[in-house]
Amino acid sequence: MRSSLATQLWKAGPIALSLFLFLDSARAASPGPSRTPVPHSTGRAIGIALEELDYPWPVHFLPLTLDGQDLRMAYMDVAPTGAANARTVLLLHGKNFSGEYWESTARFLAAAGFRVVVPDQIGFGKSSIAEIRYSFDRLAANTAKLLDSLEVQRVSLIGHSMGGMLAVRFVRNFPTRSEALMLANPIGLEDYRAKLPAVSLESVYAKELANTDPEKIRAFYRRYFAEWKSDYERFPQTRARIAGSGDFPRYAMVSALTYEMVYEQPVRHEFSLIQTPTLLVIGQADRTTIGRGLVPEEALQGLGNYPALGKAAAADIPGSRLVELPNVGHLPQLEAPDRFRTAVLEFLGAPR
Repeated sequence: MRSSLATQLWKAGPIALSLFLFLDSARAASPGPSRTPVPHSTGRAIGIALEELDYPWPVHFLPLTLDGQDLRMAYMDVAPTGAANARTVLLLHGKNFSGEYWESTARFLAAAGFRVVVPDQIGFGKSSIAEIRYSFDRLAANTAKLLDSLEVQRVSLIGHSMGGMLAVRFVRNFPTRSEALMLANPIGLEDYRAKLPAVSLESVYAKELANTDPEKIRAFYRRYFAEWKSDYERFPQTRARIAGSGDFPRYAMVSALTYEMVYEQPVRHEFSLIQTPTLLVIGQADRTTIGRGLVPEEALQGLGNYPALGKAAAADIPGSRLVELPNVGHLPQLEAPDRFRTAVLEFLGAPR
């Protein structure tokens, strides 16, 4: 059969035969699918762009060309469900999350009359997971292009964790497009370079590539929360399932590249230059910092003191308002949804 097929392909042309022989030899050399079982608690492997996961609203894509690569930026565009007020809120996710975790926030904003735009930045969620040069300036510019495509001129922003750093850069780079800035336990309230030694991209990549144990991943996510709840299990489970993808090495490299961005591109020194009205919502039990597992533990001492960092940031951002949430960790929008909703809607001057 194989000889007969080869004969037919030769008649079709030498190129067809060469392609057949190449693929046939590659198939013979392949060891076949891995027999390492995916842990039962995490479910089946999924693609690194979360292709198998549903988001709460339809996902659209903005085409972008970056570093010679044709990429797609995923986003949700949520229409108001209450009386429309002609205002738009932009929600910016953190490094270890994607836009889908903003669901409850988007729902209460839509109910209050806001249009809500929820992007996955390039390198995250359902967007292209691309090995490119990452910078907050570039992510801010991508986000501005997204707003242009939606014919949205001005937005209020809510940035969480790494999304808070991006939100600061957006309002600095596009001040006339920014009505209000809300920071929910942002990282970057301190310049990590002051205490953390630099580590090579290769070291960060090696750590990310080795980060496949479901229990260790779960322990990592538990650090974010003051009180762990069953609803939060989806975060470590999704991350563990991604580790079973054939594209996981690319995912690990992009995670390393974005770590490098966070470390090398601080925004803390820009706080006094912010002209946009600003709200800080700070969970007081949060002790998040970058560098864990990459640098000696003693280098992390004193970092991530959010009660002190929140006060210092509020003092430096002109006219800012600080809301402190006791017994709340890194994700106030999930851990204290009612208090978070009240703070946000009050700041936006919207009905509660």
